[in-house]
Order: sequence, then C-alpha cells, then structure tokens
Amino acid sequence: MELYDLIIIGGGQSALACGYFLRRAKVKYIILDDQQHSGGAWQHAWDSLTLFSPAEQSSLPGWMMPKCREGFPSKQQVLDYLRAYQDRCQIHIQHGTKVTGVKKKNGIFIVSSGQGEYQSKTVISATGTFQNPFIPQIPGKHLFKGQQLHSSKYRNALPFEGKSVLIVGGGNSGAQILAEVSQVAATIWATAKTPQFLPDDVDGRVLFDVASAKYHAMKEGKEFSAAQYNIGNIVMVPPVKQARERGVLKSQETFKEFYEDGVIWPDCSSQPFDVVIWCTGFGFATGHLKELGIIHEDGKVDCEGTKALKVSGVWLVGYGSFTGFASATLIGVGRSARQTVNEIIEYLNNDL
Repeated sequence: MELYDLIIIGGGQSALACGYFLRRAKVKYIILDDQQHSGGAWQHAWDSLTLFSPAEQSSLPGWMMPKCREGFPSKQQVLDYLRAYQDRCQIHIQHGTKVTGVKKKNGIFIVSSGQGEYQSKTVISATGTFQNPFIPQIPGKHLFKGQQLHSSKYRNALPFEGKSVLIVGGGNSGAQILAEVSQVAATIWATAKTPQFLPDDVDGRVLFDVASAKYHAMKEGKEFSAAQYNIGNIVMVPPVKQARERGVLKSQETFKEFYEDGVIWPDCSSQPFDVVIWCTGFGFATGHLKELGIIHEDGKVDCEGTKALKVSGVWLVGYGSFTGFASATLIGVGRSARQTVNEIIEYLNNDL
C-alpha cells in the first residue's frame, strides 16, 4: 500500500488553503473529499446566500477573489472562485471518497474509506461542520405532521409560498432565511435568546479585523474587549435590513413542545404550522476521528493551535475558534493553514 506523508480529509476552502502552502513543499500528500465536485459546503448553501464581506476581504492565500459589482460575493461567485483557485494552484482533490475512520498503528495512520484504505505519516482533518447539522430534541417533535428541514437543506423560499412557516434559531441563517421566506409566507421567528444585531455598517471585514486585533492582543498578554463586535451577532446584510423595514425582523421566545399540527408556546397556547425550518447551527464533523480517542462529546479536539494534543501527527484546520481565530472563514483560514503546513514539514523532517 502506498505511504503518503500527509492525507487531508475534506476538500473545501480549508483544504485548498493547506494545498496552497504545500505547493513548494517536498511533501507527498493526497486530499480525500466525499463530494463529487469541488467547492466544499458552498455547493449546498441556499441560493441567495452571500458573503458578509467584499471580495478583497474574502480571499484565500495567494490569490484575491475577483471583485463583484454587487459588493458582497454571491454563492455562485464564491464557488467559481474556489474552483478557479484549485486550478490556478494546481491542487488535486480525489472526489467521491468518503473517509469513515482513522486509526494509528505502529506510528502510521490508516485512513479508511469507501474506496479502500490509505496510509500516511500525518493527517489534517478539514471537514468543517456542514455535514453535522444540529437539531435540538424538543418534546413531541416526532408527532408533528408538517414538514421539518434544517437550514442545510433549504434552497429558496418558493416551496413555502402561501404556507405558515416557523423559523427556529437566532443566528445569521435564521435572520436571512426569515427575511427571504417572509416575502412569500406567513412567518414566526422563534429564538432561545433575544437576537443581537451588529451595527448597520459592520460587515465581515470589520469582524475579521476585530478577530485579528484580539489574536495579537492575546499573543502580547493584553486584555481585549469588543462586545459590540461579537462574531455571533447578526450581520445586517441588505435582505435583513429590508426585513427590518418590513417589520418582520422580530422574534419571540421559543416553544416548549410539538403537537401534531404545530407547536405549544410557554403560555400553553398552541399554534399550527405547515413547515418548521431549523436554523440551529451545526456540530463539528469530526466523527471520522473517533477511533483515535481524541474527540470530546461536543466534537471538539484538544489542540495547541491546530495540532491535536493527545495523538501526535494529527492537525485540524477550519473548525472555528478552537483551531484558530476566524479559521472557519475564507480570509481567516490562511493563517491556520500556513501554521499547520509549517508544523507538518518540521514534524516530517524530525521523523527522518
């Protein structure tokens, strides 16, 4: 069986960033991706999704995303960029290869997939979160006879025209899907907490600058506070601003249980719905690392930077804060990818 220096699991933006820094490294690697085409999770996002920041602030290392007239790049523009980036940087991805498990035996990683096993000295897990959608366990959920779908399956509002729709979740996806669906359907927005909105002039560019400032402050041992720029707050992209102007950007406390036709609110009143859209986020798609014994119940892995602490030779890139500031963003993942590749090269050199 062929022995690689490195196997990267996942073929989205994080894998591409790592591939960029591997171009001139003398590292024999392969990228295994379960998707049939390039573009990672962006292939499955809803049709009208846009980035929160302009193209020049949404680029992978080494090549700027082309500017667009609309200001914020669309889903298709991001996909076009990722695919062109892959070609430009000559990053080969083996598609249609779903990794099912990783184990380490005699210092070598055995990566299992539907297409067989692969061997490697090191592993980067770069599978993100999209393939692990989270839906809370609400009493009676199985009784509801209407349609339920997670935001990961939402594409556009057309199937919900004229229906009554309950949108659950107070993050950006909840606000944006509410803004869209409320134009064609009767909507209610249920959130566990009162949604927090960023100032109208704050977009992803500012959020990344804040994340960078926080990163440098922590490196220097200084305190940093940017409560009003919480990256979890809702970005006021144009459709959300328009929803506010229409008076629909209002939430109410979440319900306590389902019944056959709808939900029961905390005051015990009931309300029927045709559809429930869960905008309740994602867990970390790290289940393939289970056999290594490094995953916590929440899917996180103890890391120093991006390097797993409990098993040497494993790195995780692009999962968010526990793998680096802004590492789940296009512009932020470059820092994590560079650090990771440098550490892997050093690790392999020391292994010689």
